Amino acid sequence: MSCSDQPFTVIVLAGDSGPEDSVAKYAAVKSKVFASIAGRMMVLRVLDSLGKSRETDDRILVGPVEKFLREEQDLAELIDSGLVQWLPPQESPSASAFSALQSLPADVPVLVATADHALLTPEIIDYFCKESRRSDCDLLAGVVNHQLITDAFPESRRTVTIFRDGGYCGCNLFAFLTPQARTAANFWRKVEKGRKTPLRIIKIMGWLTVLRYILGRLTLDQALQQLSRRMQLKVGVVKLPYAEAGIDVDKAEDFRLVESILDKRPSVSP
Repeated sequence: MSCSDQPFTVIVLAGDSGPEDSVAKYAAVKSKVFASIAGRMMVLRVLDSLGKSRETDDRILVGPVEKFLREEQDLAELIDSGLVQWLPPQESPSASAFSALQSLPADVPVLVATADHALLTPEIIDYFCKESRRSDCDLLAGVVNHQLITDAFPESRRTVTIFRDGGYCGCNLFAFLTPQARTAANFWRKVEKGRKTPLRIIKIMGWLTVLRYILGRLTLDQALQQLSRRMQLKVGVVKLPYAEAGIDVDKAEDFRLVESILDKRPSVSP
């Protein structure tokens, strides 16, 4: 069986800053992924959608810490049943992803998602996975055009990366399609460690690329080409046609927005 027809093994990142997280405080829970949105715990919403996807198979939940996990009966039962595997979180999302990737066979395609993506649906997951398979890339990330999100949800405030050919928002969906793609987790760790130090980011991406970005001359394709050279991988994106794919729950206002969106959806049994 080749990568083109193997189901994706899913790594769901569920580690956070615990009770001090702004969403956890707002929802009065010990970890933000335990926050109940429209009557269903956020992490369970994500696992539900992944379980209904036609493109995915095994689900691995990395985090939250075990002492919190055991206090949430529904989630603990799901893990104890063997339907979902649990791994302890590491010091950062990239380290958690790297650790989980090391536990999997190199030839298994892997989808990495996050437990705070409460609007994730089987339709979004299947679209991303199918489009990833059709590419000739080692590694892909999901993105949504910022204008699509603004048109659908004008009240939403998202982090936008602006290129010459448009602004894009990340979707917290990543496809690792080849054994070589696993090295990307180490690259991610370098970027994560240097995110507050501009000179480190410039060193990683290259002065010319950064300058072109600052001057508004860098296109998305040019950025991907440069990233591919730096990582020695073929890196691509899947442009998702779903505004909801670009909305996760990072702060209280996101929580309220997502809840309002879910309240308008038809009720579906988990």
